Amino acid sequence: MLIMNQFQSIPFIISLFLAGAGVGAGDGGTWSLLQPSIGISAMHMQLLPNDRVLIFDRTDFGQSNISLPDGKCRDDPNDTVLKRDCTAHSVEYDVVSNSIRPLTVQTDVWCSSGAMFPDGSFVQTGGYSDGERNVRVFKPCSDCDWLEIPSGLINKRWYSTNHILPDGTKQIIIGGRRQFNYEFYPKTSPVSSPVYKLPFLAQTNDPKIENNLYPFVFLNVDGNLFIFANNRAILFDYQKSIVVKNYPQIPGGDPRSYPSTGSAVLLPLKNLNAQTVQAEVLVCGGAPKGSYVSAQKGEFVRALNTCGRIRINDPDPMWIVETMPYSRVMGDMLLLPNGHVLIINGAGTGTAGWEYGRDPVFSPVVYRPDRDLESRFDVQSPSNIPRMYHSSALLLRDGRVLVGGSNPHTYYNFTGVMFPTDLTLESFSPSYLNSDKLRPKIITPVSGALKFAYGQQVSLRFRVDLDGSTLDGSSILVTMVSPSFNTHSFAMNARLLVLDIGNSSIVSGIDSSTFDVTAAMPSSNNLAPAGFYLLFVVHREIPSEGIWVRIE
Repeated sequence: MLIMNQFQSIPFIISLFLAGAGVGAGDGGTWSLLQPSIGISAMHMQLLPNDRVLIFDRTDFGQSNISLPDGKCRDDPNDTVLKRDCTAHSVEYDVVSNSIRPLTVQTDVWCSSGAMFPDGSFVQTGGYSDGERNVRVFKPCSDCDWLEIPSGLINKRWYSTNHILPDGTKQIIIGGRRQFNYEFYPKTSPVSSPVYKLPFLAQTNDPKIENNLYPFVFLNVDGNLFIFANNRAILFDYQKSIVVKNYPQIPGGDPRSYPSTGSAVLLPLKNLNAQTVQAEVLVCGGAPKGSYVSAQKGEFVRALNTCGRIRINDPDPMWIVETMPYSRVMGDMLLLPNGHVLIINGAGTGTAGWEYGRDPVFSPVVYRPDRDLESRFDVQSPSNIPRMYHSSALLLRDGRVLVGGSNPHTYYNFTGVMFPTDLTLESFSPSYLNSDKLRPKIITPVSGALKFAYGQQVSLRFRVDLDGSTLDGSSILVTMVSPSFNTHSFAMNARLLVLDIGNSSIVSGIDSSTFDVTAAMPSSNNLAPAGFYLLFVVHREIPSEGIWVRIE
């Protein structure tokens, strides 16, 4: 049963938003409204290997718009809004049936973090108030619900970042508000699972603004962690707890992590059998120094329109600065199956935080990392829904992008505000989905519990309509994308690998539209941590639907 409040989308307000955004309509991609209300605001999202999406916001927003199942209620004497709450603050979205199932989360998951383990279970850590040291586990099945583990963490974790470690048995939890340290989960015992200091987080912390939260963390190909906070980055050996490399400050020196809230991705990893695999990080958007303080005074500064790109394993790594079509803060960056990067959601002025963003940016942008420097950005078609603070996005198996959320208020607030709380869920289909004829379809293997070993050769058969022309093997890629956890403009554990298929002669034609290709799985867990991935065949930059595979 849904508990309905006044619906938040008002056409004339949206028209004002579009006029205020100051952006032109793009000519790529299409938008579809999937759900007019999922009952909660999609602040956090994770795709599971059963094609369902975990979504949650926070327990202290007050009553949500969807009831808990079976008459369940959450009793919290410390909640300042609602001591007894019989509404859900987490839901499961079934992509195939386009349906919603309410879930029970008992403690506050606001501004938390998480990662998926190799068995497909999602582990979510920390949060706010009664949830700040808790761990919650969700296993993908038709009727599963959250399992709460009280005091699963040693330290309080609010605005921290998680990353799965190479062998898949543990994840590292880094930082959080006033936490200049890291720890691991799962624990064996408090004695053997201590908290480790990370001075870099203290060095990048502004005590008044704390703009080193939700640090951008990526597993490098050498097994160390690239960690970016505020305006600087290090390469960190988490096993020895030492800094391996200090990177130069990003040009301009402006902060890029929360609440300045840019976004970042590890660009696609290629040539996986090479002696040295190149790794590049791209950091885009954010808010200039002082934006947060200015916003508190009602002055909204234009967001950054620059990206910094760096080869993190170069002997003398240097940032290369590029300019985006729009200024953007609180934008989400996602890896698309063809190796491009989608930049979506966010605002043109202000910063993250309650009511501190203005001028929504409606048009996504696709970044093509292999193009010449001056031609990498393509503007896509705009949405008509502003996605401001507390919005999110993630890649689906069919190549669409799921988009939801936006609630810059301390409670659910649907009327009398500039940006009403948004409970909708929509999909964005990038322009590569405009061409059905050229889109490949994987025939074998069939998506499911497909297990592969490191370095194993994988035979794929796919179909593509060429209208009698000959397939150019050089136009074929096989890619593997990890399902990321998205919140606060960062997709944790995002990773894309372009698998080695050798030269074009490896692609053989069965008939005029059916082809075989053999791809090699990554050779080590530093390249691809153990776990589930989506595998795609890409033809002329158009990806097939993905199939679920598991590497172990």
